[in-house]
Amino acid sequence: MEQETKTTAMQPSEEELQAFRAYKAKLEQRQRRKENREAYAAIVDEQVELAIPELKELSAQIQAVKKTVFENFREVLKMKQDVMGLTQSGQHSHTFTTSKGNMRITLGSNTIDGYRDTVEDGVAMVKEYISSLAQNDETKALVDMVLKLLARDKTGQLKASRVLQLRQMAEKTGNERFIEGVRIIEESYQPTETKQYIRAEVKDEKTGAWKTIPLSVTDC
Repeated sequence: MEQETKTTAMQPSEEELQAFRAYKAKLEQRQRRKENREAYAAIVDEQVELAIPELKELSAQIQAVKKTVFENFREVLKMKQDVMGLTQSGQHSHTFTTSKGNMRITLGSNTIDGYRDTVEDGVAMVKEYISSLAQNDETKALVDMVLKLLARDKTGQLKASRVLQLRQMAEKTGNERFIEGVRIIEESYQPTETKQYIRAEVKDEKTGAWKTIPLSVTDC
């Protein structure tokens, strides 16, 4: 009788069994999550290692084709300048369309506005002239407009598009001082070319709309 009592006392209660099962299930769940993370990491490694060589090869092919296209159009650009009487400076993109009007290619380079130090002389001349006009509400509005066109961007540079507006305004006034100041600003323009780009387009036979040929993996 005493032995049976001892044996019964040593047996775990139902609550203890449930707690043990819950603890064991928690450990098993934690282990599964760990295995899943390891499996995920292994799949990521595998797919990245497979993709990178293919993407490097694609990048090399794109660079090679891009270089070839620019080289092939080098003589075309020279002929365009001779035929049209154009100069290379100031034009950073060129579009070529087939005679049928169903295909076209644009070659260009992205640019960052920049100016030589002489730009400050031109800006000073423009400000000197325009400030002398601030005599009434109407002329003050003109002064404010011009000063906004001379505002610098976050890099401290004048915007080329605003300088163009400034020239148009100067020509309308006919003032030689104003025109000369703007001319100095324009002559000081020294943009920096960044990346060259190619845009290829074909015309949809049904709609007549131009469709860009994707040349980047982000465009496809």
